[in-house]
Amino acid sequence: MTNKGYNIADFSPHLFWDVDKNKLDWEKNKSQIVKRVLEYGLLNDWKLIYRQYGMEQIADLCKKLRSLDERALSFIVSLSGLPVTTFRCYILKQSMPRHWDY
Repeated sequence: MTNKGYNIADFSPHLFWDVDKNKLDWEKNKSQIVKRVLEYGLLNDWKLIYRQYGMEQIADLCKKLRSLDERALSFIVSLSGLPVTTFRCYILKQSMPRHWDY
């Protein structure tokens, strides 16, 4: 689907290999799109979602995610300027101890 002149097909091919790109919608699937780009995307993929959603909307979406890679969380925290404790994935991770910590 196209929105603001951008197309889902503009993303790197490895991001959405497991879903039908024709069925992805910029608004309905924005959490999935943002999460995939933050965890597995390249710089050009980041630029696409930044132009599409803006930093404020990306940060709000990330605050609600149950899980997010540590590097992706650090990236969004440093860019948004929000404290890490406002992100749900950080709070949930703190409440679930690991079995073994090597």
